[in-house]
Amino acid sequence: MSTIQRLIASTLVVSCTLMSVPMRAHADIIPTEALLAPADAAATGSARERVQAFFERSDVQRALVGQGVDAQAAQERVNAMSDAEVAQLDGRIAQAPAGGEVLGLIFTIFIILLVTDILGLTKVFPFTRSVR
Repeated sequence: MSTIQRLIASTLVVSCTLMSVPMRAHADIIPTEALLAPADAAATGSARERVQAFFERSDVQRALVGQGVDAQAAQERVNAMSDAEVAQLDGRIAQAPAGGEVLGLIFTIFIILLVTDILGLTKVFPFTRSVR
């Protein structure tokens, strides 16, 4: 029995000694964007695909041409949008009733393109002058 007691006592002495040694830990602050980026990447990719599919529809392209917007230029502008803008546009497309608010959505896109033309970020409309 004394051998087992010696073994247990030795183990406890070593364990207590090692517990008193200060351990170094390193912790950084992780921004929320870093944690949400992988989940948002998949959602944004599908949102971008839905928006591109929306712009490829023939009725949307006809409505854009009716508003004086080149459909290809509008598609390129949508491709240049940030992920947040694409998600917002996808949300508006999803909220629009089937066929009822398409003109309102296209008018919104027209206004966005007009503002970006005036700010000098794009050159879609020939009748605008850039502020820059």
